[in-house]
This record gives sequence, C-alpha cells and structure tokens, in this order.
Amino acid sequence: MKIPYKIVYDKFGRIRFRFGANVFTREEGYSIEALFLSCVGVQNVVCNAINGSVLVDYKSGTRDFILEIINNIDIENLPLSKPRDENYIREIESNFYFSLAKKIAVRYSKIWFLPFPIRKIFIIYESIGYFKAGLKALFSLKMNVDLIDATAILVSILNNDYSTAGNVMFMLGISDILEEYTRKKSTQVLSSCLSLNIENVWTIKNDNLKLTPIGQINIGDVIQVHAGNTIPLDGKIIKGEASVNEASMTGEAVSVLRNVDNVVYAGTVIEEGNIDIEVSSTQDNTRINKIISLIDNSEDYKSNLQSKSEKLANNIVPFSFLAVALTFAFTKDIMRSTSVLMVDYSCAIKLTTPIYIMSAMRYAASSKILIKGGKHLEEYATADTIVFDKTGTLTLATPTVAKIITFGDITRREALKISACLEEHFPHSVAKAIVKQAEIEDIKHREEHDEPKYIIAHGISSMLKGKPVLIGSHHFIFEDEKINISDEDLQIINQNKNGYTTIFLAIDSKLAAMICIEDPVRSEAFWVINSLKNLGIKRVIMITGDSEPAAKAVSRELGIDEYYFEVLPHGKVEIIEKLKEQGNKIIMVGDGINDSPALTFANVSVAMKDSSDIAKEVADVTLLTEDLKGLVELRNIATVTLDKISRNFGYIVGINTSLILLGSGGFISPSTSAFLHNSSTIGLSLLSMK
Repeated sequence: MKIPYKIVYDKFGRIRFRFGANVFTREEGYSIEALFLSCVGVQNVVCNAINGSVLVDYKSGTRDFILEIINNIDIENLPLSKPRDENYIREIESNFYFSLAKKIAVRYSKIWFLPFPIRKIFIIYESIGYFKAGLKALFSLKMNVDLIDATAILVSILNNDYSTAGNVMFMLGISDILEEYTRKKSTQVLSSCLSLNIENVWTIKNDNLKLTPIGQINIGDVIQVHAGNTIPLDGKIIKGEASVNEASMTGEAVSVLRNVDNVVYAGTVIEEGNIDIEVSSTQDNTRINKIISLIDNSEDYKSNLQSKSEKLANNIVPFSFLAVALTFAFTKDIMRSTSVLMVDYSCAIKLTTPIYIMSAMRYAASSKILIKGGKHLEEYATADTIVFDKTGTLTLATPTVAKIITFGDITRREALKISACLEEHFPHSVAKAIVKQAEIEDIKHREEHDEPKYIIAHGISSMLKGKPVLIGSHHFIFEDEKINISDEDLQIINQNKNGYTTIFLAIDSKLAAMICIEDPVRSEAFWVINSLKNLGIKRVIMITGDSEPAAKAVSRELGIDEYYFEVLPHGKVEIIEKLKEQGNKIIMVGDGINDSPALTFANVSVAMKDSSDIAKEVADVTLLTEDLKGLVELRNIATVTLDKISRNFGYIVGINTSLILLGSGGFISPSTSAFLHNSSTIGLSLLSMK
C-alpha cells in the first residue's frame, strides 16, 4: 500500500520526506533505508519511525531517481532488512539521551514536588544499592571506590544531610550513564570495523566448486577454504587438514593442526593446507560473539596505562580515608571531615582513563584505522623503530606484469594462462597482478590442474595433465625444488630481472617462464616515512624477499635507514627479535601471508587494507584506507591520547587536592564538596570523550 507524503526539506543534495507519525515501524524503516542504499547516487539515508520521516543524502543529478523510488514504495510489501551499524549507534545515542533526561527529570521532580519526608524515604531506598556494593568490598577486604562512595552516602544520612546524600547518588548515576554510553558506542563502532567482510565462499555440490554469496549458505552445506583465507563460518572439517591460526578466538598466535572431525571457527585463518567444512552455524551466529569477546571482555586488550590507572585508583582509596581521619583528629569537626570524605581521586582516575582509550580507538575507527585493543595504542605511541615489508606495503597494492620471458617450447600466452590458473586461489598482491594480466589479455583459464598446495613465502605446487607444475620465487624454484637452469637461461634472467619482482614457472621439472612484476612505490610513502621520523621514530627499516638491487632502489628513493633483502618468513622473525634484544620497540607493517610470523613477534603490528586475511587477523592494527597515511594519523592519535591522560592525572590531583583543602578548612560544606567533586569528574569524563 502506497502512503502519501510531504517534502519538508529539499536543498543541497539533501531531501526529507514526511509520511506522518507511526506510519511505518522501526523494522520497516530499516527496509526503506536498505532500498535507497541499494541504488546508485544515494549516499546516506535515515528513517525515523516515530515521526515518519525519511532523510536522503544524494549525489547531484539523481533527485528525480530519488523521487521515483519514494513514489513507488509499498510499505506493506517491503522486503525484510537487518539494521545497519549506523542504526545500532543511533539507538545507543537515543537511549543515552533518554536515560540522561530521565535521570535529571526524576531528580528535580522529587526536589520540586515531593515533601521532604517522602524524599528521605526515596534517598534511603536508593542508597541500599550503594551500601550493598560497599559491604561487598568491605567483606572482601578491598578498599575501593565502592567502599568510599558507600561511606560518603552513609555519613551524610547519619548527619541528617539527605540533600548531600541525594546529590552524591545523582552525580554517581550520571557518571554511570556516561561511562555506559561511551563503552557501548565505542564497542559498536569497533565491532562494525572488525566484522568479517566476506561476501562469497566456495561451496561444494555434486563434486563441483561454486562461488556462492555467504548469505545463501545454510547449516549442513559444505564449503572449501584455502591457505591464506579466513574461515567464514563455524563448522566441522570433513576433508583435508590445515594449520589454523586461532588468534582471533584464543589470543594465541601459534597455529594449531586441524583435521577431519575437528571443529573450526569463523574468523580463524588457514596458514597452510586446504579443508572442506560442513557448516554448523550461519553467518549471524558466529560474528558477533567473536567481536564482543575480542573488544569488550578480554583483559589482554587493556592498555598497560589503563590497568595501572585502575590499580592506582583503588590504591588511593586508603589515603582518602586517612585524610578524613586526620581532618577529624585535628579539627574535631564532623562537617569538615565529611566534606573531605566527599572527595576522592580514584573515581575520576578510574573513570576517565578507559574513556580516553576507548574514545581514541573510536576516533581512529572513524578515521579508517582499526585498533584491536588499548594496549596496542600505547605500544604504538611509544615505539621508536618501524619495520616495513616492501611488496604491497611500501609499494602499490596493485602491481602489474611488466613482461613475461618464456623458455623452451611454451608460448607467452600459455605461460600466463597456467600461472593465472594457479595463482587465483591465493590473495597476495603478486598473485593478483598475474590474474589481472590474464583478464586484460582476455585469457580464459579453467581448472585443469590438481588441487594447488601453497608453500608460505615460496610458491605453489600442483599437477597439470600428469606433470608437476611449480610457480614461485627464485629460491623456491632453483634452490628448494632444484630445477635445472642453463648458463644461457641464467644470462637471460640476469639481463631482464633488475628492478622487478620475479616469479618463475616450471613444468615437468623444466623452467618454462619468468614473470617480471613492476611494483612502483606508493606516492605517499616518502612523506609518511619523513613524518614518522618527525614524530619520534628513530629507525626506519625495510625487509623484503626481493633481490638486493630492488631493495636498494626502494630504500634510496624513500629515505629508508636500513634494508634487508632476500629474507624468508623465519628470517623476518629473527630480525625483529634481534631488534627487540637491542632495546628497540618495534612497529611492523606488512600485508602478506609471509609477513604474519613477523607481525606476531613485533611489539605492535599493522596490516594494510588489502592484506591477506591472515595478516589482518594477527595484526594489532589494520589500516582500512588505500594508503599509508593512517600510520601518521595513528601516531598522532596515540601520542596525543597518552599526553591527555598524563595531563588528566594532573587535573585530577589539582582539583581534588584543592577541594580537600577547602573542605578541611571549613570553606565549603559537604554538599558543595560532593557537588564540585562529582561535577569535576563528569566534566573530565566529557573532556575525555573528545
């Protein structure tokens, strides 16, 4: 059924339609948003079910198309759609403002409309929860924030100062609402960034492989996952075995062997091997548990500074009680002692530090930088050495095939066809370049080889029409696999390889082709490296599996201090460990499967947007933009956050010490002391959200 509407705003690429209050439900609003967002030209859309409005942001020249969509909306027959991350965030914000308004309205309604004896009953009733928390701390022999809050409220009530007790509980309630809002919103933003962005998976039906949208996968379907890829759904292995990195689930970076009848989980990554999985849970039942566990529940992801601040907060509580006791001992004035009791350093320290950390992580996420925990933010701010992988990191993520040299009877076209057929299974930038070149030349390749086996940082082996076929690095082909090479062929290789990344193809134990990959450096790389040096990075190092001439050329062009060439994955780890033994704090930036061991061993690791799945999973930080500028942005965010936290400690000490002196001197009443203390805590919390 079509519903009439009015256009209430229409300017500058933004138009608002008004259907009327409660014409569509919140769930139908999700469907309307999905309908608009599926159309070219629509940049954003927000539906409000309460007043029946639909706000659409669109590109120039598409207004008529927008009107056509709105004119043809049939609300009763809209397809069901799930809420977007933006919907959840708006709901969190709406609940926050509602809770805040409700808290303030209830508080002042009691003051204005209820007689004092009734207000006393409410205050005593509300204080019970604080007393329970305080008694729990007391019986556990813990002198923490709960105990000092309960004591402050109890002393106020015993002094017949119900107004102060009410103010204390009101301000504590506001602080709780503020903390909950910040935590929920930050977690939701981070969770949306951490979601598995897998659209299609390989399914097996009637012994045929088919690329299928993940939303169409049902429990009981069989999917195939190759080395280097993320397992998209929970399930049981029914064929094959694999080395699986389960860091996203367990926090352990060491891979484990999984074979037939073992259960594997969404978000974990296959380092080696290929497996067929019988799906046991659909997409929606796997992702959110992993995300919440990773961000919200794991103590391992707290920053050292946050953990220290929480410990410091609780350690300060006894000194707050000591200040109260000394004030009473010297003044014999219960009111002055109560004024001192209303002030404590621990509340603000314990509340504002995690808010600072989470706000910084949220801001980074809005800048397309995903940080998996506060401790990584702190490590990034204090690191003094950065180590870059070359290919796909300092160089462009989309290298191209410059030339193909063939050997023997094979044609150039046939060599490219076979290479693309083998490489299409593996998400490395060089593999993508080969596959793309085949597409450009309109070379159609189909599966004529057996199941490919990927050897990390070396190459791929398979069988083609009964003959062994290999593709990979110089080391893999000529040293590991012992492929013979004539002096004439070696001369051809040396004449053509300089300045290129080279991949070799061997068929039936004979060299068939050399593929030269051209991979120019990123345009922003020089600026990024200079900026990082200006922000306190003392050493810039590049590690690559490429030849020395290629490594030297890039280092000279970008102003890199040191470089290592022809390095294998275990060699990268050895270099990182050696640098750490020298006292360096290491940032490692990489993008490939072969970088994942080194990423694990660095103090803090960064993966690129187009990195392999395993690199993104083991990395502590992922850049979600196309360039390296996020490295500079993150350094700024991290250092500014730590500076703000340090300054915040100074503010807390200064404000609360002043209040204690004023209270002990009798210059402010307990009620004023409580109000100023809690107001300053809330103010600092609001400041920490920026």
